[in-house]
Amino acid sequence: MKKISVCVLLGIALAFSGCSKVRDKDNAEQADSKMPVFALIDSSAYDFGTIKEGEVIEHDFKFRNDGEYPLILNNITTSCGCTTPEWPKEPIGPKQTSSIKVRFDSKNKSGPQVKTITVYANTEPAYSELRLRGIVNSVPETQTKDH
Repeated sequence: MKKISVCVLLGIALAFSGCSKVRDKDNAEQADSKMPVFALIDSSAYDFGTIKEGEVIEHDFKFRNDGEYPLILNNITTSCGCTTPEWPKEPIGPKQTSSIKVRFDSKNKSGPQVKTITVYANTEPAYSELRLRGIVNSVPETQTKDH
């Protein structure tokens, strides 16, 4: 009789512990679904085509917060000092849209260019990557004439 009671109690204990794991998993999934979501409206890559060396290209990457909590862009880094980002410092509310302006200065750059812009935010995953790409044609140097 004691063995049966122990087995029944063990079975009940296991059933309850299984329920709490399911509940924990549901809570975690619910929290993930409410997190801010950095959703690009257009593409994550912008091809600026072919330009002449020295030209400055600007592009706005438009995005929306598809989560249920405010989206905060913590920082944005670029793969090169020739690329400068501007981003909103205030939180972006649920379903609100905004943009990140990226400026690429092609001075002293020539040939194929790919610049990576890394956006760090309170999202999962914690960062997203944007890209600028194109070709910069070098400008021939002017030759000075000897007199």
